[in-house]
Amino acid sequence: MRRLAPITIAVLCVLAIGVLPASRKPSAGPAAQRFVIVAEESQVTYRVAETLFRDGNRLNIAVGTTNTIHGEITVDRSTPRNSRVGTITIDISTFRTDSTRRDRAIRERWLESARFPVAEFRPTSVEGLPASYTEGQELPLRVTGELKVRGVVRPTTFDLSVVLAGETLRGRASAAVLMTDFGFDPPSILGILRSENEVRLELRFIARSAP
Repeated sequence: MRRLAPITIAVLCVLAIGVLPASRKPSAGPAAQRFVIVAEESQVTYRVAETLFRDGNRLNIAVGTTNTIHGEITVDRSTPRNSRVGTITIDISTFRTDSTRRDRAIRERWLESARFPVAEFRPTSVEGLPASYTEGQELPLRVTGELKVRGVVRPTTFDLSVVLAGETLRGRASAAVLMTDFGFDPPSILGILRSENEVRLELRFIARSAP
């Protein structure tokens, strides 16, 4: 299983009633509707397992969250397969856990999000888009794209589900990535803790119709 880095990224997620590769972007038809992710109603979460040596080698799950996420989704109600999503961006320097010491070390020493604050996900393909869609139905999808963190780009796939109801689009996506894939080692402090390489990412978002 691929693992992910505190990010993000986010990470993202690129969840929509549809996402198309850049080479196949259709022109927006009369049924196309633009949805904008509402940051204050959305959240990106990362989870990383760590061993705490000073606490009897206890296994702990570090959980970081942020809601500084931006992105737009265009939904074609009449032809869902023509729907698409733009680049999703997350300010990973704003991730917060229950430890300010951990957050500071991640920003400055490992993830270096103080230097590289923005992670982005550019979708390239999607599996599971239907020919038609019933409003209120939960739609499972798999979205593949390019995840960029610390200037490093890696192909990443998110499992996601979306629900469209009226003027609101709700979504949830998850993926796993490895910290080392993005150019940094898992946090490790001699005699204190050691983190696993894998990071689990989850994005829960609400997007609302916009002009």
